[in-house]
Amino acid sequence: MKTTNKFWILLLVSACCFTSCQTDDPIIKEEIVELPSQTPTSVDGFYLLNEGNMSSNKASLDYYDYKSGSYKRNIYSQANPEATLGLGDVGNDITVYGGKIYAVINNSNKIEVMDVKTTKRLKVIDVKNGRYVTFGNGKIYVSSYDGEIALGSSSPNGFVAEIDTTSLSITRSVKVGRQPEQLAVVGQKLYVANSGGYSPPNYERTVSVIDLKTFTKTKDIDVAVNLHRLKVDADGDIYVSSRGDYYSIPSKLFIIDSKTDLVKKTFDIACANLCIAGNQAYVIGSAFNYSTFENVITYSLIDTKTETLLPKSFIPKSISDQITTPYGIAVDPISFNIYITDAGDYVSPGKLYCVDKDGIPKFTVTTGDIPAHIAFKQKFK
Repeated sequence: MKTTNKFWILLLVSACCFTSCQTDDPIIKEEIVELPSQTPTSVDGFYLLNEGNMSSNKASLDYYDYKSGSYKRNIYSQANPEATLGLGDVGNDITVYGGKIYAVINNSNKIEVMDVKTTKRLKVIDVKNGRYVTFGNGKIYVSSYDGEIALGSSSPNGFVAEIDTTSLSITRSVKVGRQPEQLAVVGQKLYVANSGGYSPPNYERTVSVIDLKTFTKTKDIDVAVNLHRLKVDADGDIYVSSRGDYYSIPSKLFIIDSKTDLVKKTFDIACANLCIAGNQAYVIGSAFNYSTFENVITYSLIDTKTETLLPKSFIPKSISDQITTPYGIAVDPISFNIYITDAGDYVSPGKLYCVDKDGIPKFTVTTGDIPAHIAFKQKFK
């Protein structure tokens, strides 16, 4: 889901296209598509969370099983028929940790906690306008806007909440900047990117640093306007993206040294999404500009050891030419197969593309609406 001017265009489209919620329609049954199987590793497969356009109540969950090659669509409704509203409205993030799935359902103001083996609902945790989720030190952490979905200068500061993985309850919370986005743990510090996306052009421009022992904010690192993505590499460095202002300030990518909490590197490339696997960062660039109404798409690869931009794309042209709206990106930590999603027109089923580490296409499959977030399932012992 977008939280800037671009977001509001999508929201207006949503309001026009969807005037009722899923309660007016029958529950969508699970569908199975057979894809190529993969050599078993410590990774069994992955869950794909489809956002569903806002106000459509069409967030859904898919699963790809490596061993069998089965790709199952809409597994949540199949496993939870008593959940008459389905998964909810806008699936914003997902992670797997300690035998449980945590899915942030943004506009439904909740986190759905499910059993990783059965996808059965274990609990619903109330989080107002939740955004992203991560884990570390035996806990789950979630960022929240803590306010209504509305443009304006009066929106409150957001917060980060800590969730106990046994009781599945919020134990501590701390205020950060306005409209906090992705977050990550490095040692005893938690970093969260603040956007201020509800009040353009008065964006936030900091990464907040939280001490996990005291669960207090210790500092704000000045980076750039309208921050969004935040990932950690193998050396503990923080990669954080700026969306820019969609006019004169372009999107960029920055590296923060977690030892000094200072920005040490700037990449003059657009970054709409990224993931880090091994010693490489895979970056989707989407440089939309409201002055020209042009949107330039790029696929960049960064060597995280040398912190250099490599002179090649991470997907072949035969695939990039097929993608209308690159949206989600994930890389298997063992095989280094690359998974990239296409949101298409935002109101129709999307696509998931898989290419191997050498850029050879493996398969394409239809997903739910706005396929966005992938969480790998580790093999159970």
